[in-house]
Amino acid sequence: MVKFLKPNKAVLLLQGRFAGRKAVIVKAFDEGTRDRPYGHCLVAGIAKYPSKVIRKDSAKKTAKKSRVKAFIKLVNYQHVMPTRYSLDVDLKEVATVDALHSRDKKVTAAKEIKARLEDRFKSGKNRWFFTKLRF
Repeated sequence: MVKFLKPNKAVLLLQGRFAGRKAVIVKAFDEGTRDRPYGHCLVAGIAKYPSKVIRKDSAKKTAKKSRVKAFIKLVNYQHVMPTRYSLDVDLKEVATVDALHSRDKKVTAAKEIKARLEDRFKSGKNRWFFTKLRF
């Protein structure tokens, strides 16, 4: 069978708190682990999307509207929908499974992910990833 849930693949979350949110796969566990004996993946995604920026906004207001809120979590393969898009942001050393074990490590990892995603948003690349899903 072809492996298509690879790192840097953009996915939509289908279940849980972040259902309907876009995320990117950081690491895939096809065979599962001892804790989770099923296929799952570590994802980093957007909990709060940036607002629409217009030309007449001041620099301060533009900076505020360009903010994103990020999350990191382990998700079952059954609860993600893969897309044709990929996101070439390097999150491997930031988002790790060890970061999920303690609260402060998770918060610092989420802040670093937030900074990298904001840089990607400001560069204007991967526009689809930073738009809210409307349905």
